[in-house]
Amino acid sequence: MLTNILNKNDMKKPVFYLIIVLLLSVCPSTAMASEKNPMAMEKPATEIPKDIKNMIDRLNEIKDMDKSDLTSSEKRELRREVRDIKKTIKRSGTRGIFISTGAIIIILLVLLII
Repeated sequence: MLTNILNKNDMKKPVFYLIIVLLLSVCPSTAMASEKNPMAMEKPATEIPKDIKNMIDRLNEIKDMDKSDLTSSEKRELRREVRDIKKTIKRSGTRGIFISTGAIIIILLVLLII
């Protein structure tokens, strides 16, 4: 009988501590909260190159044009011009190689295995 009482009391303490730990980890605490307001991230001032700006202006002009009175060959010529401008803008805008996070993890795993 005495061993039953001891076992029940011994089990109460770890359960009690576990409940306290869970409550403290789930409930948010404002003690560690920062009093400072986070600074707004300022975007770096990136200027658009003059030739790219001219191309974008030309695209907007073509978009605003009334194409109903154009012949099919003129429309085709405009489509080619738009495609060329978009390709040029895309080529000038991408500088560097972009690798996803998953690809980096796979590369690191392969290097670790080897």
